[in-house]
Amino acid sequence: MAQPYVVRYVGGPLDGRVDSLPATPEDPRQTVTYVHLHSGPKIVHIYDLSYAVEYGCEYRLRADEI
Repeated sequence: MAQPYVVRYVGGPLDGRVDSLPATPEDPRQTVTYVHLHSGPKIVHIYDLSYAVEYGCEYRLRADEI
């Protein structure tokens, strides 16, 4: 049985989130935008793709977002 492809999120509101995909995506997205909507202003967080040899890839909160 093949191992699932694991995507982790580092930093920001998605910190610690882990998604499992059935297979390695052919063309993973280079950035992920997370929009937080609530009763106040819209908050946008941008995550950039980086590869992690151990488990797949991870999206790290963009440095200028910290």
